[in-house]
Amino acid sequence: MSTIDDTDLDALASQVRSRQSLADEEIGRLLPDASSAGPAQEKLVEHHLDVALSEALARRDRGVEVFDLYQEATLAAIVAVSEYSARGGAPAGLRPYIARVIGAHLDDAIQEAELERRADEAFVRDAERYEAAEVSLRHELGRSATTTELAAALLWPEDRVGLVAEAVNAARELWDTEIVQYLDDDDAVHAGEEGGDEG
Repeated sequence: MSTIDDTDLDALASQVRSRQSLADEEIGRLLPDASSAGPAQEKLVEHHLDVALSEALARRDRGVEVFDLYQEATLAAIVAVSEYSARGGAPAGLRPYIARVIGAHLDDAIQEAELERRADEAFVRDAERYEAAEVSLRHELGRSATTTELAAALLWPEDRVGLVAEAVNAARELWDTEIVQYLDDDDAVHAGEEGGDEG
C-alpha cells in the first residue's frame, strides 16, 4: 500500500481545499452532461474532492493508508457524479449523495482489506504448521512425507495440503533464486581460487 506522511497530507489537503467552490446554479448547469466522462463530470468531481478527502480522513485509523482511501474515494466520487447525473438529481442533493456513496465504498474497501489481512495471516500460520509437520515426519520416516501422510498429521484435507505445499515450495524457490546471485559473484570466486592457490 501507498504511504503518505503529514507533510504530504497537508499539501494534498491544501490543494483540494483551494479549489473554487461552485454555486448551485453552476452545478445545475453541469449536471445534465456529467453522466459520462467529459469536462462537466471532471469539474463536478474536482469540486467534491474535499468530500473524498474528509471521508478518507474520517477512516484513517482503520488499517488502510489515508492516501489509498483517498484514491478509492476519488473513484467513488466519479461513479457518484455519473449516477446522480443519470438520475436527474437536484444540485442541492449532489454533495450529500456523493458523501454517502464514498462512505459506503470506503467502508466496504476497509472491510475487504481486513479480510485479506486475516487471510494472509492465516495462510502464514498454515505454512508454518506445514513446514513443522514436514520436518517432523521426515525425521520420523527417514524420507519425505507424502501428501496423504501430511494431511493425516495436520488433520487437513489433501487439497489444502497441496495448496500450502505449492506456496511454500514457490517461496523456497524464490529464496534460492535470490541466493544464487551471490554464488555467481566473480570476485568471490576469484578470491576463493587465490586462497586455494596459497594453500
